[in-house]
This record gives sequence, C-alpha cells and structure tokens, in this order.
Amino acid sequence: MSRKVRVRFAPSPTGPLHIGGVRTALFNYLFAKKHGGDMLLRIEDTDQTRFVPGAENYIMESLEWCGIRIDEGIREGGNCGPYRQSDRKEIYKKYAAQLIESGNAYYAFDTPEELEKMRDRLEAEKSSVRQYGPDTRLSMCNSLSLPAEEVKNKLEKGEQYVIRFKMPVNQEIAATDIIRGRVVVNSSTLDDKVLFKSDGMPTYHLANIVDDYLMHISHVIRGEEWLPSLPLHVMLYRSFGWENEMPQFAHLPLLLKPNGKGKLSKRDGDQMGFPVFPLQWTDPQTGEKSRGYREDGYLPEAFVNMLALLGWNPGTEQEIFTIEQLAEQFDLDKISKSGAKFSPEKAHWFNQHYIKEKSNTELAQFFMPILNQRGIDADFDFVEKVTEFAKERIVLLPDFWEQTSFFFETPKEYNPAVVKKNWKDDSAKVLTDIGEILKNISETDYSSTIPEEKVKEYITANNLGFGKVMNAFRLILTGTGGGPHLFDIVSTIGKDETLIRIEKGVREILLS
Repeated sequence: MSRKVRVRFAPSPTGPLHIGGVRTALFNYLFAKKHGGDMLLRIEDTDQTRFVPGAENYIMESLEWCGIRIDEGIREGGNCGPYRQSDRKEIYKKYAAQLIESGNAYYAFDTPEELEKMRDRLEAEKSSVRQYGPDTRLSMCNSLSLPAEEVKNKLEKGEQYVIRFKMPVNQEIAATDIIRGRVVVNSSTLDDKVLFKSDGMPTYHLANIVDDYLMHISHVIRGEEWLPSLPLHVMLYRSFGWENEMPQFAHLPLLLKPNGKGKLSKRDGDQMGFPVFPLQWTDPQTGEKSRGYREDGYLPEAFVNMLALLGWNPGTEQEIFTIEQLAEQFDLDKISKSGAKFSPEKAHWFNQHYIKEKSNTELAQFFMPILNQRGIDADFDFVEKVTEFAKERIVLLPDFWEQTSFFFETPKEYNPAVVKKNWKDDSAKVLTDIGEILKNISETDYSSTIPEEKVKEYITANNLGFGKVMNAFRLILTGTGGGPHLFDIVSTIGKDETLIRIEKGVREILLS
C-alpha cells in the first residue's frame, strides 16, 4: 500500500454503542494495526436533534474496555482535529459553498408542505421515481428553477434553505468495494441528497466526505447499511476533485439474530436474555437500564475474540486469538459478504475458556468486589484458594458466588429436593458420628488427607454406602448437592466451621 493506512470509527452519540458498532471499530483497529497505521475516533454529532447526553463518553469507555486503542481523537488529540463534528461547522460551510460555485449543488427553499405535496403528486401519478432528484427538481422551489435575482433576494432575506447535491442525469456510477466487488448504479435512480441543513449543520454525507479527506483516511470500513450511500460519496469525491484521494471502501456484513433472520436488536437481547451493548447503559431520560457485557461478567478478551469471528474467518480451525494475534492475521479479504449469526452460547463458550486461562490471582481480583458488594470481608489469599476449586465451572464472573457462596457463609437453608433425595433415616446418626470423628482430629491435620481417611474407615467399618453418606455430608456443608471434592471443602472452611455445619444441618433438617 502506497498510502499510509489511516482508518476511522465515526459513531453518532445517539445512545449506547451496539455490539455491531463495536465490531466495526474492532475491524478498523485490527486493519490499522496489521498495516502499521493509525486509528481515529471521530464523533459525528451533526444531527443535534438525536444527541443523547452521556453517549459520547459511553462510546469512548466501551472502546477502552475492549482494548481498542485510539491514536487520534477527542481525548488523544492529533493534527487533524477537532474530532467532534459539531466543532467543525465552519469547515463544512466552506465546502458546501464550493459545491454551489462549481454547479454540483444548489439551494432549495421548499417548505415541508411543498415537499409533502410533491410526494403525494408522484404517488398519485404512480411514478417509478418518487423523490427529489433529476426528474423533479425543476418543478420545485430551488436555485435551479428560480431566476438568479429571486434566489439572491431569498438568501438576503434569510429565508430558510437547504443545500442539495445535484445528481447527474443518467450517468453510470461505479465503485469498488473490497468485500463486495464492483458496485454499479445509474444516477437517475438516486435523489438529490441534502448536504447542508437549515440549522447550519451539514448532513452525514457532506461532513463524512470532507472529514475523511481532511483527515487523510485511506480506508473506510463501515457497516453494510451505508452501501446505498456509496454512489453519492463517490460523486462527492469527484465533484470536489478529490478522486485520487478517495479512500478504499469495505462494507461489513450485518450482525444477525441467533436464528439468522434479521438484524440483531436490543429487543432480541431482552427476549433471549443476553446483552447487545458492551457496557451497561442507563437511559438519561427514562432511567431504564440496558445490560452490558462487562457488567454481565464477560472478560474483554473473550468479548473481542467472539466479535472478531462474526463475519471474519482466519481460514483455519483456530478460534482463540489475543487481540495482537487478531491484528497479525486480519485481512479484509477474509470477511464474508453474508450476515453473521450471533450465538449467545458461543459467547459463553469464549468467556468460559478465558476464565479458565486466568490465574487464580487474576480471578480473585475480579471476585473480591463481588464479595464486597454482599458485605463479605474475605481474605484475598482465601479467595484465591476458593477460586481454584470453582474456575472450571464458571461461565460468567458472577457465577463465582453461585458456585462458592458456601465457602464464605454457613448455609441458611437446605435445598428441599436434595434433602428429599439424599437424607435417609440414619443420616442424622451417621453425620453425628462423623462429627465426633472430626472433632478428635487436630486443626493442623485438616489440610491433610487424615479427615477423609478417618471418615472412609468409619463408612467401611459400618458397611455404609459411600455415596449415601457423602451426599448427605455434602448437603449439610453446602446447602445443596454441588461443589468441589467434599474434603477440599472441609480443609478450606476448617475444623470449627465444619463441626458447626454438621451440628446445625442435622438439627435443622430433623426439625424441617
């Protein structure tokens, strides 16, 4: 590549960042890192009516959590700023005027009522083209249909107007998309898009092209919903005389619902019980909370690995990648044209894998806040030890409490289904006997195999079934039928707590 690779992620601060948007940012980042290029973050807030407070910071925090490092942006600075479009208004005015002067754009003074009347007329005529464009513009109120003096008077009087692009008539517009190949559209099927609005702000189309040019963007990697805009964007580059500076385009496939039918939405996540946003989001107007992958207990490495394989395939059987490995192997040619089906089960699989790969110390650092939130002041070394027993069964970080709560507090109740299944007529006597055996073992020996050996000797000597005794024993230690090896629990909670639980369990189950 002769040009330096410079890519941008350019979200609008209209709410929380969907995971489809995060994937777009990730693919841009991986492409930039693969080619030693720069990753820019540009906030596209030209539509002030849809601006949502807090969304801008949410976007930046989400990318930071994912490990997507920005080279130029609002926080990072850079030579091509400002990086927020509302701070660049004067720049766009200049380029809108340039298009007017070159005859590639025009002033349009139509009122909302006149626009509605045009649409109604075209519908009544059953016209094949029902838009403001080459076939209709001369019948509307604009600088192409009005005398120059009248246009001048309207501008001087401060009448409201928009600036529209003058789409050429019956011209073939061709462009190449890295993922989809050659795209060809006839200009007569396109409308004269608004480039500059009456509120003094540019539309996405003008601001996007001007910014990409001024920021020296080499590749535009964005969602396929922008593919219909590609012909207009190509025409804008030509109209400005920037065709040689036009970036290469790559339009990413959609993220689909788990059943593969339609675009993945927040509603799908709500109905099926998974988040569609990277971080938890609180709506500033309603206070409604939307779940996030971070708060649900996903590790960022797992989230990124999962996202990268939605629509991109390395061409091998490998599934586990660090973000550095992804950058090394990433290639736009290996992105699929078809939509990528999201799988909540696969997201769980990735997270469980990464949890297993973490050291006990790293996991204990995640688990300490979970315990603190429950008012449990646990020793870090103790939490590390407990982590070793539980990590194989943890899918999401909050599962730690479900899997290990009995290590930190005496059971408050005993699962009725487990009691019914495992508590026999002689269980109270057997467990009382075991309590006496364990009482006579020194505290220091509890970390050895002695408690297990002594209990097994008792079971053998009395011709008792091992499963029958151990299941009842586990019940009164944990309150359930789960957990790690029984005597790992005994050695971890220690002599005093083990004896307390035997006495309490026998008493309460007999009384129940």
